Amino acid sequence: ELQLLMMKKKENMKKLMMLAALLIAAVSAQAQSDKSPVDAYFTTSEMPDMLKWCPAPPDTIGAAFTYDIMRYMWGKTMRNDKERAAIAIRDAEYGNDCIIREFSEPFGLQISKEETPEIYKVLREGTATCDSICTIPKRHYMRKRPFMRFHEHTLTPDHEESLSKNGSYPSGHTLLGWSSALLLSEINPDRADTILARGLMYGDSRLIVGAHWQSDVDAARLAAAAAYARLHTSERFLEQMRWARLEFRCMKGLATAAEMKAWKKRTKTAGRK
Repeated sequence: ELQLLMMKKKENMKKLMMLAALLIAAVSAQAQSDKSPVDAYFTTSEMPDMLKWCPAPPDTIGAAFTYDIMRYMWGKTMRNDKERAAIAIRDAEYGNDCIIREFSEPFGLQISKEETPEIYKVLREGTATCDSICTIPKRHYMRKRPFMRFHEHTLTPDHEESLSKNGSYPSGHTLLGWSSALLLSEINPDRADTILARGLMYGDSRLIVGAHWQSDVDAARLAAAAAYARLHTSERFLEQMRWARLEFRCMKGLATAAEMKAWKKRTKTAGRK
């Protein structure tokens, strides 16, 4: 009976890995649709230095690392939920295309470069700026990822070679997801609970995939908050956020007459209908 149970478990894992391969192939085929340069609001050197204020990743003998291991095991059990595992695999795609695909529904409006250019612009440039805060600590710590330490495959095996060359601490995916959630919930505060819940799920996906430790995810959420606070010191960002909020209100039929007039002037100046 035990042997049959083990065989069934192996068969389920094999099916899950096949699903992962199919999803990764579909994602790779899409790639990042927008190849234009990103005009970041700050350079990496202008962002808060995580080495000066964020704790280092846990050592391998303390209670914090024990918790990391426990959460890694939790992530593996979550793979038994096929629906949640599929979401985690989708979330493994890194970039603006994934954010737009996964966050438009909780945001309450389909985001696109063509239909919501102001929201698209601030989301793309804002999250790219936030992302740069993890460049230095990733390179400094070069922390081994859980799949490397346990010599196990992730749910995204095609990503493992590149991930093994990129430090685990903090999680770049989590930073992207949480900064996106903060930004979009500022544009549409009425849906903040739903947006933030999706942002939290986005980070948890890294545990389920097996690409990160819990402490990587926690540090990334902290980093995203620090980076997003820094964005608010940029007048260019604040101006773009004002246009993004106005665009949202007009698209949702919430704008006042004065706001609609300002929006029509904006779109006329930009050469849009």
